[in-house]
Amino acid sequence: MTADPAYTELPKVGPYDVEIGGALISMVEPHPGTEVAYNRWYEDDHFYSGALAMPWMFAGKRFVATRDLQLLRYPSSSIIASPVTAGCYLHLYWISRGRMEDHIRWTSSTNYRLRADDRIHTDRTHVYTSFQDYLGYLSGDAQGPRDIHSLDYDYPGVVLEIIDAHESVGRDDLDAWLQSDYVPWTQRGAHSPVAMTLRFAPQPLPPDKQPDVADIPGADRRVTLIHLLHEDPRVHWMTRFARHGAKIDEAGKGKLELCAPFVAVAHGTNKYVDELREVD
Repeated sequence: MTADPAYTELPKVGPYDVEIGGALISMVEPHPGTEVAYNRWYEDDHFYSGALAMPWMFAGKRFVATRDLQLLRYPSSSIIASPVTAGCYLHLYWISRGRMEDHIRWTSSTNYRLRADDRIHTDRTHVYTSFQDYLGYLSGDAQGPRDIHSLDYDYPGVVLEIIDAHESVGRDDLDAWLQSDYVPWTQRGAHSPVAMTLRFAPQPLPPDKQPDVADIPGADRRVTLIHLLHEDPRVHWMTRFARHGAKIDEAGKGKLELCAPFVAVAHGTNKYVDELREVD
């Protein structure tokens, strides 16, 4: 088969630096009774065919919230997740700077093809899914992994935080405070469990989005934080992460809409699948 000449011409133009320009961030809830089928579909097919096989998406990783981790989430009333425990799996993917729209065009077409070919597991709910622009990162270890390495490094846990700016403040002012004050505070201490924090701003979903994905109101005021951890988030939950909401409230810049811990999956396995639901 002769290669399409576009594969020769397209690499000659446009940005190709090794930098994060944006992300696909997706928190998903498999429907009860489909947990194993969902996990196998995602691990064996969709993680690659629906994500990493596409141009300009250069890193990806999955995280999971077992039932005990779900019960640590707050606030109980969240515009993001209802109930707040919804969303067992968190999928993170980094996209090259300057190539977001190129990637979105490709992924939209690919996912419609996968749907037509019956390669989309539809027994699931997208709790929080969007393409997001990259705002920057802070690491507590100047000699450690950079942001581009963050999904390839063996971080065992992550805390997802979603913060909405007050209408009188705006997202830019909120993010300036997060960068200068809040994120350094989360990484405080010589042995902080927070290795790195990346900040993102969600985009509106494209007009040709998949039919089972929807925008959550307030996206233009929203900042998503990804705190990558040196250890299981349960270790310091009550002494550190459970206090984040109060810190944000005190600053008067915005509202914490979700604080949710996850641990890394064991790729290619069904580890943790039997720990997603309450035990009778």
